[in-house]
Amino acid sequence: MLKPLNFIICLLFISFQAHSQILEPVKWKFSVNANSEIVAEAKIDQSWHLYDMNLPDDGPVSTNFTFGTVKGAELVGSVKTNSKVTKKYDKLFEMELRWFENSAVFIQKFRLTDPAQFEISGNVQFMACDDKTCLTPTEEEFHFTKANLPAGIKTEKAQTTDTSKGADVSKEIKTEEVDKNAVADTTAAVEDIQTETLTSGDESADLWAPVIDQLKEYGIKGSTANSSWWIILITGFIGGLIALLTPCVWPMIPMTVSFFLKRSKSDRKKAITDAFVYGISIIVIYLLLGLLITVVFGASALNELSTSAVFNLIFFGLLVLFAVSFFGAFELTLPASWTTKLDQKADSTTGLLSIFFMAFTLVLVSFSCTGPIIGTLLVEAASKGSIVGPAIGMFGFALALSIPFALFAIFPSWLNNMPKSGGWLNSVKVVLGFLELALALKFLSVADLAYGWHILDREVFLVLWIIIFVLLGIYLLGKIKFSHDSDLPYVSVPRLFMAIISLSFAVYMVPGLWGAPLKAISAFSPPLYTQDFNLYHGEVIPKYHDYESGMEFAKRNGKPVLIDFTGYGCVNCREMEASVWSDARVKQIIDNDYVLISLYVDDKTALPKEIQIEEFGKTRKLKTIGDKWSYLQRSKFGANAQPFYVLLDNEGKPMAPSYAYDKNVDSYIQFLKKGLEEYKLRVKK
Repeated sequence: MLKPLNFIICLLFISFQAHSQILEPVKWKFSVNANSEIVAEAKIDQSWHLYDMNLPDDGPVSTNFTFGTVKGAELVGSVKTNSKVTKKYDKLFEMELRWFENSAVFIQKFRLTDPAQFEISGNVQFMACDDKTCLTPTEEEFHFTKANLPAGIKTEKAQTTDTSKGADVSKEIKTEEVDKNAVADTTAAVEDIQTETLTSGDESADLWAPVIDQLKEYGIKGSTANSSWWIILITGFIGGLIALLTPCVWPMIPMTVSFFLKRSKSDRKKAITDAFVYGISIIVIYLLLGLLITVVFGASALNELSTSAVFNLIFFGLLVLFAVSFFGAFELTLPASWTTKLDQKADSTTGLLSIFFMAFTLVLVSFSCTGPIIGTLLVEAASKGSIVGPAIGMFGFALALSIPFALFAIFPSWLNNMPKSGGWLNSVKVVLGFLELALALKFLSVADLAYGWHILDREVFLVLWIIIFVLLGIYLLGKIKFSHDSDLPYVSVPRLFMAIISLSFAVYMVPGLWGAPLKAISAFSPPLYTQDFNLYHGEVIPKYHDYESGMEFAKRNGKPVLIDFTGYGCVNCREMEASVWSDARVKQIIDNDYVLISLYVDDKTALPKEIQIEEFGKTRKLKTIGDKWSYLQRSKFGANAQPFYVLLDNEGKPMAPSYAYDKNVDSYIQFLKKGLEEYKLRVKK
């Protein structure tokens, strides 16, 4: 009975572990066997994959073996593998790609000529991806000496170019050596291309030089991973509690629990067990739905959700549609035949399977009410850019939805105290409609910011939200009535308090029209700089949005640099700006002692000319300003998440640990002060 719950807990534990700060999804083991073979075994974490060798140039980085020292032996042929390869057309790269899952084994044959001098060393360059993101291509080194030779390995004479076979082998090895040198010079090639296309001089070229190893020595402060997962889980749970109050779900609680109690009237323990299994079935169904959404969307779509105009406009339209439905214009329902067939299936089967079909019937019957909530939840979870976000969100949603069925089955006397179904349930739907309408504007705002349309600047956004929550408060007071609403003879105490909250929230937003920071909604509203009329001067304003220009200004004025990698669709970035940068101490340090350069990695403004870069041996094109800053963050700092803060000296070298999402103001001040101290020391030297 507890197996499904254990499975879900284990799944969540694995998801949390897989997205820790340091990811090592591929682990290598190198060995030499008696068949004169170098064997490289790759163990690949679940949901990750390792790309195959010899992929097209325009695709991801291929797995590539490079041999440096080869003494007392001769390499025979090239690296081979017989591991199972997955082939799939990738829309992002517009080509068929090959990769390995779970494990892969690579073999390089060699001819042992002098055991006493035997030494082979080299490395493997590889790239690992999951449906969320791709890690920076990594190298693993291997080194073998005579001590690693197994017993019984045969020694052969060295092949000479006098024989035809020897000539072929020699030619093949020379070709591999040329390829090896080309790979070894990848870093130089990257720097050359950066110098030619991204910069205009040697000094600028140095500004793009990678400092990943130096940052690793300093470490990193803050993280976005754990907070995001908990937020998604809690949001899903709250969504499930809200769904319980809808007219499609609430009346079904006593009906369903009574069904289970009557089914096992003589055995109350069995009735409780059945109801508990029923709740677990609900969790499993919604969890599978979340995973299905994840599979359907895939990696590229999830990454696009946060800033793509197409996706955000689609979700804006869907949420408006859900809101109109909740207002009573129409009902979103699934075909009745679906629920009828499932109901018949539940009656015709027995045991756990019948309970599972009953749970499925509940999911379909309640769709018209839970669908909009689920849709909003999945959009929010997916916009975090995580492959497990929808699954975690759906788990929280289903957990909250299933709890009442188990509790009321254990304590059936509670059913008598439940509020009866009535007009208050329709009022809940209308309230949700107002909230859906407000949330829809958030997605429209993201697309508007990323593409620079300026149709929903901050003051317009706030005006719309103020009107929405004023109307919600008036509705709760009974002054607005929809077609499906019941008569409201008096205002109940709960409605009065909800109306007070809604109207107070609307009044709270009014000062924002003149520039008040409004920290409570900073994660949703457009940034302050989009507002035309602004009397507030407490915000931190970046001096530059261009990396090279900002670095040049800092050098001329002898100041250190604070690089802020941010995004228009980055919720955590807005929270950091509202909660940390608004602190007077932080603002004073940034404004007076640093040159702040904010780089938006999702800026869709087209570059004057496409930039061709070579990244990890692959030629790519940067088409937008966001592409350029995203490439800078990856290539120079080895990171791709936002917010991401780095303190640099005038040579583009880090001076302190990088800083991620951490709203502790004192920690951020220490981060800034440590950079200033290091900068002063470097200036003295």
